[in-house]
Amino acid sequence: MQTRIDPSLAGHPGIDAAQAALQRCVHCGFCNAACPTYRLQGDELDGPRGRIYLIKQLLEGQNATASSQHHLDRCLGCRACESACPSGVEYGRLLDVGREIAAGRIARPWRQRWLRRALLAILPYPRRLSPLAALARLAKPLLPAALRAKVPAKPTPETWPPLSRRRRMLILEGCVQPALAPRINAATARVLDRLGISVIQGQSACCGALAHHLDEREAALDAIRRRIDAWWPALQAGAEAIVITASGCGTMIKDYGYLLRDDPDYAAKAAQVAAKAKDIAEIIRAEDTAKLAACPRKIAFQAPCSLQHGQALAGVVESLLTGLGFELATVADAGLCCGSAGSYSLLQPELSGRLRLAKLTALQAGQPELIASANIGCLLHLRETAQLPVVHWIELLDGWDR
Repeated sequence: MQTRIDPSLAGHPGIDAAQAALQRCVHCGFCNAACPTYRLQGDELDGPRGRIYLIKQLLEGQNATASSQHHLDRCLGCRACESACPSGVEYGRLLDVGREIAAGRIARPWRQRWLRRALLAILPYPRRLSPLAALARLAKPLLPAALRAKVPAKPTPETWPPLSRRRRMLILEGCVQPALAPRINAATARVLDRLGISVIQGQSACCGALAHHLDEREAALDAIRRRIDAWWPALQAGAEAIVITASGCGTMIKDYGYLLRDDPDYAAKAAQVAAKAKDIAEIIRAEDTAKLAACPRKIAFQAPCSLQHGQALAGVVESLLTGLGFELATVADAGLCCGSAGSYSLLQPELSGRLRLAKLTALQAGQPELIASANIGCLLHLRETAQLPVVHWIELLDGWDR
């Protein structure tokens, strides 16, 4: 696809990647067949090909409209289109640039602005989120049904094993996860301890993904630099890897090198941190899983988009679970998004709810005992209306029995 970039955008971060993506696109439409919002809406502008045209218009200097921003906002960022694209279009990078440019040219309605500000002020900070979650639990009987479903149960205290192993790894504790589902990180530490690896706890903090996906580029880069500074001493001291249990965060951290490629102080460090970032499935795949007990449970695995498409780890968790004795229920359209997509479920509740209904129908059709996921956002989103327990798959290896 030929395009003439508006001269005013020369030197804009990401413009070269955006132009390369546009040049690769051959308008074939394979992406639309893989796109959850296109399948729901049947609207060309709610599919990757239509959104690529909208972004092309923005890059060429045409007027940005609220309609253009609306269709870009409705993209989940699931990157299923990238997996389906025969031309290797890096749609995710193109979308980031398009959304950022649109956000700079179009004033959002005040309700949208305040909601986005509230999300950025609360969700990345566990010390703010935890008391608000506790308050929500107290007020739960008074809340509307839609909000009651979002209030998580009170987490129970978790025990972490001591740092007694010679092998050491860092862990991204995250922002939402420590406040709403602390068992996941603790279960990871216990499982890795059985494999001879000690997990080093750090400060609970955001990886930068939330700000990045809300078009707050500088806030995202600041969060990334803070993460690098926090991890760097332990990495220099010999920590083998950064273990990540939220696949959405994994996709973000593995992109640190690209996002800070032009930062003279952080580019090299960011590239090294990205190389050290490993999804927990990658860690366990490389170890002797005979040390982990088998389990005969029948489960349905919800493969997050960030695991399948963002990190290209499709089938890895399923293979591990099958090898450990779990029976996996067949899940139709397993490559489609569940509708969580970070803050998408809060910003686009109608589309998100329809996608969740379709995903839960597919997950529960095989009559599993429970549903397992690999991402905290998907887990919390599905748990709101699921008829079965929804857990992180690493909890199953820790002996989940609740």
